[in-house]
Amino acid sequence: MQVTETLNEGLKREIKVVVPAQDLEAKLAERLETARGRAKIDGFRPGKVPAAHLRKMYGKSFMAEIVNEILNDSTRSILADRNEKAATQPEVAMSEDEAEAEKVLAGKADFEFTMNYEVLPAIEIKDVSGLKVTREVVDISDEEVEEQVKKIASSARTFEAKKGKAEDGDRVTMDYLGKLEDVPFEGGADQDAQLVLGSGQFIPGFEDQLVGVKAGDEKQIKVTFPENYGAAHLAGKEATFDITVKEVAKAAELELNDEVAKKLGIESLDRLRTVVREQIEGQYGQITRQKVKRQILDGLDAEYQFETPERLVNAEFNNIWQQINFDLQQAGKTFEDEETTEEAAREEYRKLAERRVRLGLVLSEIGEKAGVEVTEEELQRAVYDQVRRYPGQEQQVYEFLRKTPDAVANLRAPIFEEKVVDHLLGTISVTDKKVTKEELTAEEEGAAEEAKPAKKAAPKKKAAKKADDAAE
Repeated sequence: MQVTETLNEGLKREIKVVVPAQDLEAKLAERLETARGRAKIDGFRPGKVPAAHLRKMYGKSFMAEIVNEILNDSTRSILADRNEKAATQPEVAMSEDEAEAEKVLAGKADFEFTMNYEVLPAIEIKDVSGLKVTREVVDISDEEVEEQVKKIASSARTFEAKKGKAEDGDRVTMDYLGKLEDVPFEGGADQDAQLVLGSGQFIPGFEDQLVGVKAGDEKQIKVTFPENYGAAHLAGKEATFDITVKEVAKAAELELNDEVAKKLGIESLDRLRTVVREQIEGQYGQITRQKVKRQILDGLDAEYQFETPERLVNAEFNNIWQQINFDLQQAGKTFEDEETTEEAAREEYRKLAERRVRLGLVLSEIGEKAGVEVTEEELQRAVYDQVRRYPGQEQQVYEFLRKTPDAVANLRAPIFEEKVVDHLLGTISVTDKKVTKEELTAEEEGAAEEAKPAKKAAPKKKAAKKADDAAE
């Protein structure tokens, strides 16, 4: 096999490979001889089939197998011999001329093909001990825990029908029909719908107009869907709702005791408070973690500048761009609505894709040098979590993951990245800073690794749930 480098520019490589016809013939003769001893063909005793007859029957199919094996094996062996790591699977190109292909399969012509690929750049890991990050920490007060406990406990309250007008905090049971220009819209109707006034469950203006209604009332209310409403065909539109009130109920007095906790599936009120505190700590901890990680990535981004494999960048950009356009479509917005242009957005997210690829390669190299590994137990847990996301299809998803190494690799990557971040946190300088929850949750400007040009508003109105599902 003759291997010739025909391109070496930056990270791009092209390799021409020629397998002489005599080498192909030698491999074919060996395979025919092996088959001859096992072949069972009518009219011939086992092991006595003439080689010429066997070649006539199986020569082309055997040669096709040999060619495929050469393609598969040579890709790995050539990279190994050149001590290179391909950024993506090399692209293999060969002659599309049928006559030429027939000659190769007949063993009368050399087999030629080219490999095109990009190599992973050589990365020299730098000392990160001088990197400094600030870890924001929030003290969780008993008052905050108690406030959250009350919100949760309120869901277990009972309601008792009352006579008279609905007030804030009362539950209204109703039928409703939503219309756009007097035409009912999909997802805009419900029966026996229950709404606690003041809960903010429906879009702004809806609940306010129900204050003062009583059982048996029929009322038409007008509302305007928010401009950033999740269902694009409803966003910014004025709608009417024909409402029939069936019942007005007053909530029982809110009590905090063990019985309420048990209704929520928790053994005691003290345990409920503990669970709520842990949940709040977890939520704040995730935000703190993301902010610290962002600082680390920003620090690494400032330290490492090198050429990135174009194919990796293209793949990352395409993923980002697909999500961007999906979000815009769902929100019923355009790039102009976001005060930009498609060209400017492409340039911005191309830079983001390059940053992500570059930092991914840096983290991979740091992790490899530090001996960071994803355990089988961690990977199995990730597989299990992924399977649980598809109730009713667990077996199909599991089989897909079992048969698709790339899909499992996609599950492994984020675990590996987080473990590398943990490794870095044990190396760099970390300073804790006490902040308020408002300061912690304030959105940072310039969060470069986040691609959010069009924030899709979470639909708040139950009446349009079906329409939202369709838009999803």
